[in-house]
Amino acid sequence: MFDRRLIPSVLAMVATVVASNILVQYPFTPLGLGDLLTWGAFSYPFAFLVTDLTNRWFGPVKTRRVVYVGFAIAVLLSIWLSEPRIALASGTAFLCAQLLDVTIFNRLRAGSWWRAPLVSSSIGSALDTIIFFSIAFAGSDLPWTTWALGDFSVKMLVALSSLMPYAKLMNWVKPYQPVRA
Repeated sequence: MFDRRLIPSVLAMVATVVASNILVQYPFTPLGLGDLLTWGAFSYPFAFLVTDLTNRWFGPVKTRRVVYVGFAIAVLLSIWLSEPRIALASGTAFLCAQLLDVTIFNRLRAGSWWRAPLVSSSIGSALDTIIFFSIAFAGSDLPWTTWALGDFSVKMLVALSSLMPYAKLMNWVKPYQPVRA
């Protein structure tokens, strides 16, 4: 049975991924500096904030459920709203990166409040970037390696800037405490 308390996390995850899959198709060219990254770079990193807050509140088992349900819904919507190759790349990258994020976050949860979200999001973002851009754009004449580097840079900036909202939001609900046997 699906825990209804997870619905906001699933909805936030789906909205973030679908919006990012649409926005990744549009280059962001600040001040005419060329193809540095896409608009999707600004929205997707919030998926890691959703995952980390869900993991803090509900633990890794329920967070994995959010990832799986969010993955299924987001891929179906992305096939309809963006290109199939983008949807495949996104789904593959999302699933691998978010599940890795859940695992790393859970192992680091007992340390400093900032360590688990920063380290898990950083490593997950690196994996996500490599998988997504390799599948979505490899073999095309698009400047995807530049987009990937720009995307990863933005993900790192968002991971750092997400620490403040994380710190504020993490206190709303009692954190998950693993059951000790």
